[in-house]
Amino acid sequence: MEHWQDRTRLLIGDAGIEKLASSHVLVVGLGGVGAHATEQLARAGIGKMTLIDGDVVNLTNRNRQLIALNSTMGRPKAEVMAERIRDINPDIELNAVNLYLKDQAIIDLMAQSFDFVVDAIDTVAPKVFLLYYAKQNNQRIVSCMGAGGKFHPERIEIADIADSNHCRLAFYIRKRLHRLGVFNGITVVFSPEPVDESAITTESVNEQNKVSNVGTISYMPAVFGCFCASVVINTLLRK
Repeated sequence: MEHWQDRTRLLIGDAGIEKLASSHVLVVGLGGVGAHATEQLARAGIGKMTLIDGDVVNLTNRNRQLIALNSTMGRPKAEVMAERIRDINPDIELNAVNLYLKDQAIIDLMAQSFDFVVDAIDTVAPKVFLLYYAKQNNQRIVSCMGAGGKFHPERIEIADIADSNHCRLAFYIRKRLHRLGVFNGITVVFSPEPVDESAITTESVNEQNKVSNVGTISYMPAVFGCFCASVVINTLLRK
């Protein structure tokens, strides 16, 4: 009798299937990168996943985010992603949390036991906090750097954060982690491709704070997410 994992089993064998099925992966952030990483992990047969995102699907997500459809506008991303994953694998053990992760919640989360963590947060402060406490708790983690403003997937690299370069987000993350005494030991997915300044707009939230928006093309966040998933799967299978 055919099984939906038959093609995967041909590649990784029964032991590989069992290893992935017994693994618990946390994905934080379910936007352009995180949703694609989540789906690839689920299709590979990860048996337990915790998904965290406090945002809802909005109109500007539709150019690049897997779960951004006309039919999902305004719905919580964690809820929509969970429905999709259960439709892929009804047997998966899934914990979907609609939460903006920050502060004590990050400390408590990183004290839990995960086989791997995927960081797809796009805001600097909680991203740094998550990476710092993941490191403190010896969590295996892969972190996505900036996919915005990039066109060429062949330039994406997987490296230790100490070796990331020519990425504005990676620069800010490294700088803040250095202040916390963390210099290496975190795997990142990044691209050194230069970003055209014309692809960046800055909006004032108030007199003290500004928010930058970076242009994105449909396929780049998806490829970043697939790279993140590959790090998790290859590490779990020790490939």
